[in-house]
Amino acid sequence: MSKDSHIAHDGAAHDFIALGIKVLVVSDSRTLDTDKSGQYIEQCCRDAGHSFLERKIIADEAAEISACVAEWSASAEVGVVIVTGGTGVTPRDVTPEAVEPLFTKALAGFGELFRMLSYKDIGTSCIQSRATAGMVDDCIVFVIPGSTGACRLGMEEIILPQLDARTKPCSFAGLLNG
Repeated sequence: MSKDSHIAHDGAAHDFIALGIKVLVVSDSRTLDTDKSGQYIEQCCRDAGHSFLERKIIADEAAEISACVAEWSASAEVGVVIVTGGTGVTPRDVTPEAVEPLFTKALAGFGELFRMLSYKDIGTSCIQSRATAGMVDDCIVFVIPGSTGACRLGMEEIILPQLDARTKPCSFAGLLNG
């Protein structure tokens, strides 16, 4: 067995699988050059060995967000869409409302775990995060807050481990390619 291969709960050895990933940054003020959070997510995906396909910025407009996520998740080359920004509770924060109706299966545990881990850093303010995730047919969609700290927490503690087929006892990568 290679060093990049591990035994998962199904008893089979799993090697790393590079997934096609796109990142959507929801912001009224950022550009590709000033977007530190999206840059961080992109670099994490590249460093992990995934096939990073695109990073795009869209204003906080529900119809545009929904259309982009629907288009990307319908593409055979895209296994994962990560959306960052627009998850708070201000009137302009519409990302969950734009994305959740697309879910064919909601992954409630993601938002719950994200807020639990956030509590260590930001205390009770974590209840203002509406991080969410779900499947859109065969594509996994993660929605996380736009701050770089939130992106770091989401990527390092939850998303990257779940996008690694070697994660025991199971991972989304293993499901997508199983």
